Amino acid sequence: MALSTISPSCERPARAPAAERLNRLFKPRSIAFIGGREAEIALRRTLELGFPGKLYAVHPKREQMAGLACLRSLDDLPEPIDAAFIGVPRGPTIELVRELARRGCGGAVLYASGFSETGEDGARLQQTLLEAAGGMPVMGPNCYGYVSMLERCALWPDVHALRDREDGVAIVTQSGNMACNFTFTQRGLPVAAVYALGNQADIGIADMVDVFVADERIKAIGLHIEGLSDIRAFAAAAERARLARKPIVVLKTGRSAAGARVAMSHTGSLAGADALYDAMFARYGVVRAKSMTAFAETLKFLAIVGSLPGNRLVSLSCSGGEAALVADMAEDRDLCFPPFGDSASAVRATLNEYVAIENPLDYHTFIWGHPEQQKATFRAALAGPFDLGLLILDMPTGGLNDADWVAAADAMAWASEQTGTRAAVVATLHECLSEPVRDMLAARGVAPMIGLDDALTAFEAAAGVHIAWSREAPPLPAPISRAQAPVRSISERAAKDMLARFDIPVPSGAVCAPDAAGDVADRIGYPVVAKASGDQLLHKSEVGGIALNLRDRSAVKQAAARLSSLSGELLVERMVEDAVCEIIVGAIEDPQFGQALVIGAGGVLTELVGDSATLLLPTGRAEVEQALSRLKVAKLIDGFRGKSGDREALIAAILRIGDFVLAHAGRLAELDINPLLVRPPGKGVVAVDALIRIRD
Repeated sequence: MALSTISPSCERPARAPAAERLNRLFKPRSIAFIGGREAEIALRRTLELGFPGKLYAVHPKREQMAGLACLRSLDDLPEPIDAAFIGVPRGPTIELVRELARRGCGGAVLYASGFSETGEDGARLQQTLLEAAGGMPVMGPNCYGYVSMLERCALWPDVHALRDREDGVAIVTQSGNMACNFTFTQRGLPVAAVYALGNQADIGIADMVDVFVADERIKAIGLHIEGLSDIRAFAAAAERARLARKPIVVLKTGRSAAGARVAMSHTGSLAGADALYDAMFARYGVVRAKSMTAFAETLKFLAIVGSLPGNRLVSLSCSGGEAALVADMAEDRDLCFPPFGDSASAVRATLNEYVAIENPLDYHTFIWGHPEQQKATFRAALAGPFDLGLLILDMPTGGLNDADWVAAADAMAWASEQTGTRAAVVATLHECLSEPVRDMLAARGVAPMIGLDDALTAFEAAAGVHIAWSREAPPLPAPISRAQAPVRSISERAAKDMLARFDIPVPSGAVCAPDAAGDVADRIGYPVVAKASGDQLLHKSEVGGIALNLRDRSAVKQAAARLSSLSGELLVERMVEDAVCEIIVGAIEDPQFGQALVIGAGGVLTELVGDSATLLLPTGRAEVEQALSRLKVAKLIDGFRGKSGDREALIAAILRIGDFVLAHAGRLAELDINPLLVRPPGKGVVAVDALIRIRD
């Protein structure tokens, strides 16, 4: 069987039609606001933004809405409108949607609740709603809609605090309240538009990604995701964003969910649905943030500065405490502070003899309050071998004199402009970077970062994004194919025979009656392992069903007599004695993602250590290598106390196992190879235990 039968670059996503389909709804030249209080608020917000197109208010009884004369019905609209905000109860909403679709409307935002979020009856009503739309785009229902500073409109029934922008970030959430929060942020995050999708009956997150990829004004994409209904659609959209070099940052809730736990296998306890989301995000270069503040800061940095070509930082501050703090906080991240090298003498020439020229650099306070000297130092520092320069700067606010701090921030921006080195100014405390300084820095391409921990998280993510953008096109997740048939377990030997047909190494051995075990052992050679065998003996070690290190015929006969009480047949195999480490490789079946591989520390450590990585299928060599490198047990494979493992053979076996899983997609319910023994270089690997459950 050939390795990696599905090439990582064989399937490229087709260009999605979402941007064209949603163009009128999200770039409207005419908008109708239909309903009462919520519609009037949305109309008022749009008027406040100075929307340049045509606006219509529709209400059967009111004379005016936000100062605009009301039309009595949709019959009074003089033209097919581009967008509509419908703020009426769910029953009338359906009829209004049907009428708007008939009149050629470009799309509608549906505020009403009471659809699929309420249960089966609501879900049926939502299906009726989609049928009424007849293909017309609908946002929601049960949603807040959107506010766009780029289009100067707000189909949005609430307050917001967004500012005028010509470009910036777009944020999508499934929560109306969180959408409001994103508009209120005072962190210097350049939010250009916010969208709250609600139930996503029609327009989903993948559609929105495609809309933003097609819009050059959107510099970075922020997504709050509770769940995705179509994994392949999202993966295809994320890949288009990766190819367009448009960064995506995700705040995904549900990290603690067990998800795809499979009760009978070790593999199921290592990976749930959340691990599969992580694997998908990593594949397509999507950054996952673990907190709201990390989400905001990472999105801000990627929008203002962009990705980083590497992880080499130079830190500048006038405090030894801050220099030590940033070094400590970067310790467990994929970031480094390399020495100045050839640029050390230029930095030294700008400072006095009391300053140690080290990175992170404490430049002391001798140049504080002297802007020209600061510029000289910062320029010399940023001219070194670094991918990013950061100035740690906490400034006074609340009306205190901040002139020296403003001058320092200006000097850092000037040095970045002079050297071409990307830069950030970082306040260690959230309240210590004023709005005017944030705006000045952002306008000059320097990221004003709030909080040192979140800033370092953003820097690490930006370097990772660059790596993801440089990779060859990854595959899309395999289509889900699941047979509707009962699941049964097969014996360990039958499982190994199936694996062997895919060139996955298994021990030599045979199944026999207990009284024939000695003959089998004599034939295959000692030492051997004897196991109770049968379709229902899944975890033999837990019932004492294994005898190890049997070195002669007498030991085999004694073990066979004991094991015969558990089973009428035994599996006798040649024992592997030179294993360097034990690995688990398994397959899980998830209702959203389909088949996926889990690799990790195997044997008795599997569930105790929880050292694992998840791979979507199909996969390729680069992904397998990256997954292995993240494992703690990788140290045993790469070399520990004079021993190392056959890494090449392990990678080849994992790829073959992936091929095996894909070849049996729809039938394979469970695969658990534990352990896969890794032998010394040149000796290969051996799957010494295997569990397979399959559909007939």
